[in-house]
Amino acid sequence: MENSLLIGLSRQVALAREMGVVANNMANVSTNGFKSRSPVFEEYLMPTARAEEFPRADRMFSYVIDADTPLDLSQGAVEQTGNPLDIAIQGDGFLVVDTPQGERYTRNGAMQLDNQGRLVTSDGWLVMGDGGPVAVDPEATDLTIAPDGVISSPAGEFGQLRLVRFDNPQALRNAGANLFTTEEAPLPALETATIRSGVIERSNVNSIMEMTRMMDVSRAYTSTASMLQRLAELQRTAVQRLGEPV
Repeated sequence: MENSLLIGLSRQVALAREMGVVANNMANVSTNGFKSRSPVFEEYLMPTARAEEFPRADRMFSYVIDADTPLDLSQGAVEQTGNPLDIAIQGDGFLVVDTPQGERYTRNGAMQLDNQGRLVTSDGWLVMGDGGPVAVDPEATDLTIAPDGVISSPAGEFGQLRLVRFDNPQALRNAGANLFTTEEAPLPALETATIRSGVIERSNVNSIMEMTRMMDVSRAYTSTASMLQRLAELQRTAVQRLGEPV
């Protein structure tokens, strides 16, 4: 009975983890360039035999463990904005931004100019070009961003956006504010990604699917909790009866 309680508890822990992932996806359904995650669980077989009153073959107990939360890198919907500083990255690529914690990576292409004429994200992070932060003449008009990331106007070019990719994008970790970090060295992405200007990539979260998953997880958690409660009651009843005088 103790093993049953532990197995049920492992299931509840896994479901709580899955609910957290689903809730985070739902919270970012309107976040530009957001990439959803999906939890992956594995079966863990406990090979240790348990002492029992009657000898029998060793049994293996099946537990649930949290294996990973892989990143869904599929393209989000592209929406027309008409703002020449808005971009959508098509293909395998990320923008590089400068933060107090160092370089971070994002798919959020909603950009604007700060009061110094530097290109920043909607959260205020400096967008990096091949030679550092990209500065644009505030007086420049008819700005355009080419598919290769070159920012220009009729007066000339101002720089080129730095696009990077990773051999193992699943190593990317969420760093908050729709940013990613990784220990892996970034690689140039101009051969695997292009830029569209005047549009924005939306979140790739499927709200209907995530809502369905949330309901399924909630029902499974409630069912497991009910089962654990019944097992606890059986254990309590057994203890009481065993303690009764014969």
